[in-house]
Amino acid sequence: MTFDPSVWRVRPEPGPLTAPTGSGVLDGETVAVKDLFAVAGQRVGAGNPAWLAGAAVAEEHAVAVARLLDAGAALAGIARTEEFAYSLTGANAHYGTPPNPRAAGRISGGSTSGPATAVTAGQAGIALGTDTGGSIRVPAAYQGLWGIRPTYGAVPAGGLLPLAPSFDAVGWLTRDAATLVRVGDVLLPADSAALPDPTPLVLSDALLALAAPEVRSAVGRLGRDAGAEPVDWVPEPTWLAAFQTLQAAEAWAVHGTWLTGRMDTLGPAVRGRFERARAVGAADAEAARAAVDQAREQIRERLGERVLVLPSTATVAPRPEEAEAAREATMLLTCLAGIGGLPAVSVPVTTASGLPAGASLVGPAGSDRALLELAATTSVRVVPNGVTVENTA
Repeated sequence: MTFDPSVWRVRPEPGPLTAPTGSGVLDGETVAVKDLFAVAGQRVGAGNPAWLAGAAVAEEHAVAVARLLDAGAALAGIARTEEFAYSLTGANAHYGTPPNPRAAGRISGGSTSGPATAVTAGQAGIALGTDTGGSIRVPAAYQGLWGIRPTYGAVPAGGLLPLAPSFDAVGWLTRDAATLVRVGDVLLPADSAALPDPTPLVLSDALLALAAPEVRSAVGRLGRDAGAEPVDWVPEPTWLAAFQTLQAAEAWAVHGTWLTGRMDTLGPAVRGRFERARAVGAADAEAARAAVDQAREQIRERLGERVLVLPSTATVAPRPEEAEAAREATMLLTCLAGIGGLPAVSVPVTTASGLPAGASLVGPAGSDRALLELAATTSVRVVPNGVTVENTA
């Protein structure tokens, strides 16, 4: 793949954009950085040309970027995001939609769309991104990648342009489990919660039912093969409404001042979300925050020390005309980890039709490193020819 402006904003040839500043477990790796993170000497574009034009040049790297460089990785470049990371499709009204190398004619998934496509296409080994409502897990599922949304706050967000600070989490995607784990060795703190040995995995028919049949089948197979026990976990529809209301209120609190008088700089889909965000009143935001706090307690109590297996997305990567319809069903699944502030590792699986999908393993808060190891050893991995292979490690 040659330089594609829908994938990259900055990618020098020959690279890298930034050389390693140290040596460690990531020696020889390259990173595609989502265009929300500060990179010294560069501006943050946030997927919006007007924002980019007025952005200041960063004087220092974001915390996560600096840690990767110190561990031996080089920055391949700065990759595209949907505007202000307020979407899940991967489409950017100004720069286009990054292609999905694993599913031609289907969307890449966002908002960590550019970095994910760069990794799938072999132009970088690591995608550094964010996950607020699913922006790591969705492109991971759609493109057959490994991805993690860590415990909320586990990876410092210094130098990151936020969307909704109560939910934003710094995460990453890779083509294999071993690299996912090595990045965790660099970015994650020591676990504050241990997983039992053996770790009880649970699977909910009600959550599986939110996914299309081919995704439900692939994820259910992974869970059952890994020994997951059935659990009665019926999703609460009010949780998603509270999540979306609070996310919107925070997004407007962060970006509303700049957007006032500049709404016409946004693409139609993202503009519609910010229009709704602007309309959220203080009382509604306060009620949503109380509902989210209560839901977080319920989710954490219900999960306990177990690991929940559920679909990362409700469908395989949809075609562009189907993208918005798939979004709401997917968010019923992704909001559980977001509300709970819980770590979620998306493991690639293959559907009967040969398309990539994802199974999320959601664990207790603070169990990130153990969850990564668990995902790497109780998984179905996807090899390049699309054949599903049991991992019996």
